[in-house]
Amino acid sequence: MLSVFRRFIRSKFGAFAALIFLGIVAAAFILGDISSGNFGSSLGSGETAAKAGGSRLTQTELQDRVQRVFENARRSNPGLQIGDFLAQGGAAQVYDQLVASLTLKEYAHDQKVHISKRLVDAQIAQIPAFQDAAGNFSQENFRQLLLRERITEQALRDDISREILERQMLAPIALGVKLPDSVVLPYASLLLEARQGTIAAVPASAFNDIKDPTDAQLNDFYKANATRYTIPEQRRIRYAVVDAERFAQAAQPTDAEITASYNQNKAAYAPRESRSFEQLILPTEAAAKAIAAQVKGGKSLAAAAQGAGLSVSTLADESREALAAASSAAVANAGFAAKQGELVGPLRGSLGWVLLRVTAVKTTPARALAAVRDEIIATLRSQKEKRLLNDFTGKIEDQIANGGSFEEVVKDNGLKLETTPFLLSSGKQVENVAYEPPADVKPLLAPVFGMSQDDDAQLIPITADKRYALAAPGDIQAAAPPPLAKIKPLVAMQYKLAQGNEKAKALAEQIRAKVAKGMKLADAVKGAGIPLPTPQTVGGRRADILRDGQRPPAQIAMLFAMAPGSVKTLPAGEDRGYFIVQLDGIKRGDAGSDKALLNQVRDQLSDVAGQEYGQQFERAVEKELGVKRNANAVASVQRALANANNGGQ
Repeated sequence: MLSVFRRFIRSKFGAFAALIFLGIVAAAFILGDISSGNFGSSLGSGETAAKAGGSRLTQTELQDRVQRVFENARRSNPGLQIGDFLAQGGAAQVYDQLVASLTLKEYAHDQKVHISKRLVDAQIAQIPAFQDAAGNFSQENFRQLLLRERITEQALRDDISREILERQMLAPIALGVKLPDSVVLPYASLLLEARQGTIAAVPASAFNDIKDPTDAQLNDFYKANATRYTIPEQRRIRYAVVDAERFAQAAQPTDAEITASYNQNKAAYAPRESRSFEQLILPTEAAAKAIAAQVKGGKSLAAAAQGAGLSVSTLADESREALAAASSAAVANAGFAAKQGELVGPLRGSLGWVLLRVTAVKTTPARALAAVRDEIIATLRSQKEKRLLNDFTGKIEDQIANGGSFEEVVKDNGLKLETTPFLLSSGKQVENVAYEPPADVKPLLAPVFGMSQDDDAQLIPITADKRYALAAPGDIQAAAPPPLAKIKPLVAMQYKLAQGNEKAKALAEQIRAKVAKGMKLADAVKGAGIPLPTPQTVGGRRADILRDGQRPPAQIAMLFAMAPGSVKTLPAGEDRGYFIVQLDGIKRGDAGSDKALLNQVRDQLSDVAGQEYGQQFERAVEKELGVKRNANAVASVQRALANANNGGQ
């Protein structure tokens, strides 16, 4: 509900600038860069985009980072085009972030603030990409990922150090921000405000007198609206699958290996005994003896414990070793020496005096080699397949790192080269809407669409430790509109709709003017000269309309941005017509007695205020250090990226 305040303050791409204020940004941002395949590629050449003290940001570094942020954004929104990203301020946001980072780094140097290696190590260990299946840091995963992505460890550490530094310097500024009621109350009361209005629609389709366009008109309209028909970039994906089944025969264990594995793990196949217990732990030996006496007198352990206001716990299928670790060796030995149903104790345990009653005894006989042979074979085969697969994929990665081309690596390793038809980043085909990419292709879409055509091939997991694909972009069709002849009926229809939209705009303005002079909206609509939908009365509280961050229709939202008694027109969008919106009444809200709402809004606004303090601090430091910005930096990078991405990557 309260996310409306964030939308008031932040732009669509505000998340990029906010990166420096988030607590866990380092790992998230680094992971995004790693997946793009370009992380850490800070090139030190190029014209200066910004300078702070002895440090500078180059145009090349700025362009590289903007490209990577765009690629990361496109992973969550595959239809995002570079033109849209740049038009909505993406490059400027990234530039501001990098200048802030450069400024704070230089300021920290002046103040002798240092980020320790241990702190960077801890941050690296938290990055999921470097962890094994158990969630622990894996040096092998770390090494292989850096090698595959051609990242130096120092470049990774530099970026993490910078993010930690920003967090440490800016986070304290936002601590303790507490806004008074005089600031919070107006915003909280806005959420309780209720408004009522009337909305009329003038659809573009209501005008039936639009003539079919001439070829010249249609061609001009098509050229002027080319972006509307632009098909996003399409790519063929070249790939070769490496499957663990390739090594099935080589992974078959020998009799000697099976026997050796059995002997090495004899303890797992030896006879075992596990027991289940009722357990009661008491603080004193006297209390434990009193309970034990009641049990010996005929009470159950549970009943005796209940009489003392206590309850027993149950231990199921405990081994001797597990019981000893949880209590003591003496307790475990006594528990496994007793017969089923017997009470053991009181004995001294790690947490107090222990009483145990044996409730079940389970004995597992020893298993001979013949009985577990198939189990051992399956385990050894899986282990050998994984090892052979890792060795094989490591060899492929080394070949690529040493300059081997995609075709050479595929041929040298006996792989089968496959090529998809032209696909969108979603995996769909323009010409065949029913097309579904094969299962092996789906995991390749995001990585391959994030690569440049001259990038090295990447080894991409399809099923971890089982199936991989060596993949690279094939032919690339830049984003472009199709030939007019191919979509002529659609363009002709939209031409007529656009003409109708212009008439709808003029008629909506006439109706608005009449209503502004005192005519009722319903009467003005009836006298429009063409059949129009009946005006609708709408309204509600701001909090209800914006509940859970939902974005209301534009014509509803406009009601909450109008002056009392006013009437306005609003385009419906996509040449669909116009709305006439009249605000009929306002019922002011008062959150003075709603302490819960006040506190909620206070928390929201305090977060925003804290971030604003951080931004003001950065600007003050920038001014103090005399940071110099290149006024043309963002524009130059935007032109370069638009050209590099062919307007549609």
